[in-house]
Amino acid sequence: MTPALPARVGYVLKRYPRFSETFVVNEILAHEEAGRSIDIFALRRVEESHFQDILARVRAGVTRIPDRPRGANDFWQALLAAAEVLPALWSRLDHFPEASGEDVFQALLVATEARRRGIAHLHAHFGTLASTVARIAADLAGITWSMTLHAKDIYFGYEEDHHLGLKLRDAAAAITVSDYNLRHLADRFPEASAPVVRIYNGIDLAAFPWQAPRPEADEILAVGRLVEKKGFHILIEAVRILSAEGRPIRCRIIGSGEEEAELRAQIAACRLGDGVTLAGPMPQAEVKAAMRGAAMLACPCVVGGDGNRDGLPTVLLEAMALGLPCIGSDVTGIPEVVADGRTGLVAPEGDAPALARAIARLLDAPDLRTRLAIAARRLIERDFDIRRNAPAIGALFDRCATTRRAGALPRARGAA
Repeated sequence: MTPALPARVGYVLKRYPRFSETFVVNEILAHEEAGRSIDIFALRRVEESHFQDILARVRAGVTRIPDRPRGANDFWQALLAAAEVLPALWSRLDHFPEASGEDVFQALLVATEARRRGIAHLHAHFGTLASTVARIAADLAGITWSMTLHAKDIYFGYEEDHHLGLKLRDAAAAITVSDYNLRHLADRFPEASAPVVRIYNGIDLAAFPWQAPRPEADEILAVGRLVEKKGFHILIEAVRILSAEGRPIRCRIIGSGEEEAELRAQIAACRLGDGVTLAGPMPQAEVKAAMRGAAMLACPCVVGGDGNRDGLPTVLLEAMALGLPCIGSDVTGIPEVVADGRTGLVAPEGDAPALARAIARLLDAPDLRTRLAIAARRLIERDFDIRRNAPAIGALFDRCATTRRAGALPRARGAA
């Protein structure tokens, strides 16, 4: 018997591409490598000017969905077009009392294209806008949907209710990226009926060949958006402490974001202009080159004042794969990859003196850096290989689509 082809899947994303979301691109590339047809639906305009080089390898087409109708007639025409391919449309439109008109409009367009293209399953990254539209579109199209939950979508205190509990009841399945998240979701949403599984974000190990740390390296590297949860203000304070002890410190922070002015002011106030550089965003190839020459990666994440926090930063996985020793904090899923004294060093959240001690320890012990780097690569190969993790996601998609074809899934019905 000829094996069934993988289900065609539509990825519903708020913005595509996004500089900081290489994990989405890695996932799509791995699905395509395995022979799966992917369609990408982007719900908002691209806001960034820097992109990762690997985007050029993605074959999937991108359909940019207007974020709102231009008027009542535009909405009506979308309804009429949808009715031509969605037989149960009119009976399903009352399923979403919690949704906005803009959400339903975008979902109509996605559902129409899904049916026209033979898409069997929709998948959204993040439990906010993308999953809102994917949920409605899947119900209108009579197909299944799932979502990957990361960090901000779980922990941030949004003013707008994104109905995460409702989505965890209606989705065919949900994925999250750390065991920490899995435990939190189980505690917060005990009524969730969607199976929630932990599948780590994977990376392409072939693109991150391991290299032993350079014993003479002395630069501290940090990579990420310049936002509170990344804890770069803690890193700058740790550098100030080390400088006050008479250590000549070189630190480079790669990235851009809303806290750039505050961080520059902190650097100036600490008189660290010669030691700490805010380098701005860089393509992945340049980030990798920086990692090759650095002594360590510092990832001092914290829980922000608004509850926002990192789940498990991809930059840690990339650095560990390359052979760059890492210092992490004890926030969320980071200890699942940075085990203190085994695969890296851990400084308690927000503890600049402890971070300074960890930095000094690595600077003074090249042999320790090598030992940690070897163990870290083994962990990444075991748990974070995209060519192992993406098939698990693909199998989940196929199970969901098969269950819908068998008629075992109930229709979604929202409640505010």
